[in-house]
Amino acid sequence: MTHFILIRHGETEWNREVRFRGRADISLNDVGLAQAAATGRRIAAAWQPAAIYCSPMIRARQTAAAIAEWVSLPVQPHEGLYDIDFGQLQGLTVDEAAARWPEVVRSWVETPGATRFPGGERLADLHARAMAMLETLTVRHENETVVLVGHTVINRVILRVALVERRVSPARSGSIASAHPIHSSPAGGRRQTSAAFETVLE
Repeated sequence: MTHFILIRHGETEWNREVRFRGRADISLNDVGLAQAAATGRRIAAAWQPAAIYCSPMIRARQTAAAIAEWVSLPVQPHEGLYDIDFGQLQGLTVDEAAARWPEVVRSWVETPGATRFPGGERLADLHARAMAMLETLTVRHENETVVLVGHTVINRVILRVALVERRVSPARSGSIASAHPIHSSPAGGRRQTSAAFETVLE
């Protein structure tokens, strides 16, 4: 059984401004750096991870690096954790995007699985990446704990696999054994909510 700890990167200025981030390479702000350090302390206190994988985006790499300092592990970027490509909506606030592409924004809110961003991706693309990554890492890290540092959308896709589909891969006999939320907070700061779950391949 592989135990995954699923982490979203810390806050960036674009998170605070509620902009479509996607593939824009934005660094953590001071709040995000504090969240990442608090998450590292929380993980070191509760688990003994064998590996840390992260999205190649700098905000995820910074978060993973802060965690790595607490558990003395290298950070391994993994393309399976990339954020969704928002295409032409990237960098826009929700209001700006709604003014230019109202049907796309409405679809993203009401039927996200049917949405393709102009010049970008669909959730099905992320789902395929997530399934392939989980299958690979479950085999590579059997009976180990693994930290995954990603983004809001890819993490929600992974959690859907864990909580709704409860499977690792349609090509193998695999399942999600359990999932539960975890929380960490910098002193006097905002709470960072992540999740942990276990996978089984037979």
